[in-house]
Amino acid sequence: MATTDTNPNESDTSNPGNNSESTPSDLKTRLLQERPELEVDKFFRALVKLEGSDLHMKVGNAPIIRVNGTLKPLNRPPIEVEEMVELLFPMMNDRTRKIFEDEGGCDFAHVVEVDGVDWRFRVNMLQQLGRIGLVARRVNNFIPDFEGLNLPPVIESLCHYDQGMVLLAGVTGSGKSTTIASMLNYVNRNYRKHILTLEDPIEFVFKEEKCLINQREVGHDVLDFSIAMKHAVREDPDIILVGEMRDEETFLTAIHAAETGHLVFGTIHASSAPSTIGRILDLFPEEMHGAIRSAMAMNMKAIIAQKLLPSIAEGVGRVPTCEVMTLNPTIKKLILEEDDNKLPDAIRIGAEEGMQDFTMSLKSLIDKELIDRPTAFQVAPNKDALKMALKGINVSQPGIL
Repeated sequence: MATTDTNPNESDTSNPGNNSESTPSDLKTRLLQERPELEVDKFFRALVKLEGSDLHMKVGNAPIIRVNGTLKPLNRPPIEVEEMVELLFPMMNDRTRKIFEDEGGCDFAHVVEVDGVDWRFRVNMLQQLGRIGLVARRVNNFIPDFEGLNLPPVIESLCHYDQGMVLLAGVTGSGKSTTIASMLNYVNRNYRKHILTLEDPIEFVFKEEKCLINQREVGHDVLDFSIAMKHAVREDPDIILVGEMRDEETFLTAIHAAETGHLVFGTIHASSAPSTIGRILDLFPEEMHGAIRSAMAMNMKAIIAQKLLPSIAEGVGRVPTCEVMTLNPTIKKLILEEDDNKLPDAIRIGAEEGMQDFTMSLKSLIDKELIDRPTAFQVAPNKDALKMALKGINVSQPGIL
C-alpha cells in the first residue's frame, strides 16, 4: 500500500469560525459554532487536498484515505489508543456520545474549513476490538449535474413526476446520495416546489434557486424519523427525501406519502434493480407481501441500482454504472404476479423507454472510453452477456414475457 507525501500536520489550521462569507443554510453555521477547532481536522484537510473520498482512522495505523478507490496511508506514525481517544472524542456532542456508548457506534455530520471553503463530512464513529475508530466520507460542496456525473439521460425524466416513489439502490459508497442530490437540484433549478429532506445526517446542503427547501436532520432538528414523517405530511411538501429504507416503518410511511400525492425519493441497500423488490419484501412478514406488491405496482415510478467504478478518462475519478427499471405496465404486471425472475428481461426489452441493465450500462461506459474492459468484466453480473453485447448481440428474450 503506497503512502502519500502529504503531512497532515502541515495543513492549514485557520479557524472556521472566522469565515465571514454567507452560508446557504443555518445548519452549517450551527455545526461550526457547536465546537472549536479540533486537532483531528488536520486529517480531514489532508483528505480534501488529496481529493480523497474517505478517511479511515484505526488504532495502530496511520490515518488512511481512499483516492479513486485505492487506500493510501498518510505519511505519519501510527495512532495509538490514547491519542485516538484524544482526537476523536471531542468530535462528539452529548447526544452522539450517548448513542456511541449505548450502541457502539454513531453517525453525524462534521464541517471543516479548508482554504476558506467549508467542507462537510459524513462520519461514522465505531468501536472494534474495544477501541474507538472512525470512517468519514467527504461530501462534495458542488452538486454536479447529470452530465457531470455521467448518468444516463433517463434520470432527468424521473424528476418530472408529481407523485410516486423513486428508489436508489446500491451498497454504501456507490454514489446513491450524490445521484439523488443531483436529481433534487435539477428540480430546484427548474420548478417552483417545496422540497423537504429528512436525513441522518444531512449530507448535501442545498442552495435555494426556484424551490423552497427545508432540510431536517434527525437528532438535531427532530427527535426521530417517525416524528419527522408525521410532521412532514403537515408541512406541505411537493417532494420528500426520506433517506434510507431501513425498516418496515420507514417504507410504509414513505409509500403512504407517495400514495397521498407526494414525490418521494429514498435509498436502499440492494445489488440490482430487480432484487430491490425482494429486499423490500424482506422488511415485511409474508402475509403482507401481496399488499406491498400492490403498493409498489401502484406507486413506484423507478428503481435505479448503481455502482461506482474507476475511470480511465482524464480528470474523471470514478463513474457510475447504472441499472434503471421504470415501472411500465409490463414491470407492474410481473411484480403483481410475483414473476420477479422475469424482471431482468423486461428491463432489456424496455430499452427504448430508457431502461437499461448493468450489461448495457457497462457497454456504454466502455464505448465512451470512461472505463476499461477489465474493470467492466470484473463487476459484470453476466460476463457472457457483456461479451455478446460488445459484439453487438442483443441477449434479451422477448418470448418469455
